[in-house]
Amino acid sequence: GLSYTWVFNNKTLYVQEDSRRFVSQETGNLYIAKVEPSDVGNYTCVVTNSKAKQSVQGPPTPLTLRSDGVMGEYEPKIEVRFPETTYAAKGSSVKLECFALGK
Repeated sequence: GLSYTWVFNNKTLYVQEDSRRFVSQETGNLYIAKVEPSDVGNYTCVVTNSKAKQSVQGPPTPLTLRSDGVMGEYEPKIEVRFPETTYAAKGSSVKLECFALGK
């Protein structure tokens, strides 16, 4: 019964309306593709337990852009966690996701 929401600069981030952002409802991780200057600010994760009807808010995490073009300590990598076998009914749609991770 946990769900995850992110707050950006004290406003709820509606990722359903944004094709560059994704919130994993499994881990709570926020993924941002093609970071832009408008993404700079403070991000706060809010975890809600629907059964207990309670929410907990984490500390704000600042996002800044580097102007020197130098990568951080972690190189980006592609992470793929596909199941070994994926079954689908004939004529149905299947969506497989992978993410580029890094700082």
